[in-house]
Amino acid sequence: MILVTGGLGMIGAQTARALTDLGHSVVATAHRRTERPSFLPHDVIVERLDVTDAAAVSALGDRYRITDIIHLAGSIPGEDRVAYLRADTASLLTMLDAARAWRVRRFAVAGSLGSYLGRSEVPWHEDLALPTAPAPHPIIAFKKAVEPLTTNALQGTGTEAVVLRIGSTWGPLMDPATPFNAIPPYISAVLRGERPAAVHAHDGGDFCYAPDAGRAIAMLITADTLAHDVYNVSSGQPFTNGQLVDAVRASVPRARLDVVDGRRTGPGRDPYLDISRLSADTGFKPAFDVTTAVADYVAWRTHHDR
Repeated sequence: MILVTGGLGMIGAQTARALTDLGHSVVATAHRRTERPSFLPHDVIVERLDVTDAAAVSALGDRYRITDIIHLAGSIPGEDRVAYLRADTASLLTMLDAARAWRVRRFAVAGSLGSYLGRSEVPWHEDLALPTAPAPHPIIAFKKAVEPLTTNALQGTGTEAVVLRIGSTWGPLMDPATPFNAIPPYISAVLRGERPAAVHAHDGGDFCYAPDAGRAIAMLITADTLAHDVYNVSSGQPFTNGQLVDAVRASVPRARLDVVDGRRTGPGRDPYLDISRLSADTGFKPAFDVTTAVADYVAWRTHHDR
């Protein structure tokens, strides 16, 4: 049985869904939001769990034979950055302890494309040395620290570490007002009948629709063999605001959208993730492009508030 912490979140729920599609048993945990998404198969076991509670995590292992762990649970920083770092570090260490105690085959953990910030090369690929540039947000700082903590903690244990450098993922279950991705707020404004702020046609960057991210993670945790311990997880193709606007117009013909030609910041290229390593080791290919992702999301939001 594969354990997915944060298994009712945007990426976690899609990962659990993809794992069941591949024929695996799944237990998904959540701490605060425990509503089961309508797309989550009923055979996914859902457990309420505080992943910082070592005793509760140990008890979960007594109830289920956990063979692999995908650790996606995380919190949102408040004003106290140290409190955020303490909580999410505690959850990581608790789950690493569990991985060692249960002798799981693989332990996958969520990193971030933010680890590459400071590199000028485009696209970003896993062989790039991570820069020492200051992290602009505590989540990015923590996700960057997750990598050496995880790989070092599992050295010599027989458990494979898999670091997931996850791209700019969006989709069903994401907060429509999220500050972390511009697409849901943009589409939400359109669905409310509003006229969103004008966008520059050639701006854009990394793009990954949540069902694709979940399927990629599921394929990594279940692959027979992996050649690496770090993988970019995204679509592997950049998107532009021009493509987004065209996709929204196709799905919401009444939309009032304004586009400015060119780029807001002048000449250049927005960074995105290279997924050649992911594709080579798992055969993953994204199922969604910008047009199909927007159409799917608009259909979802017609019946759901987030």
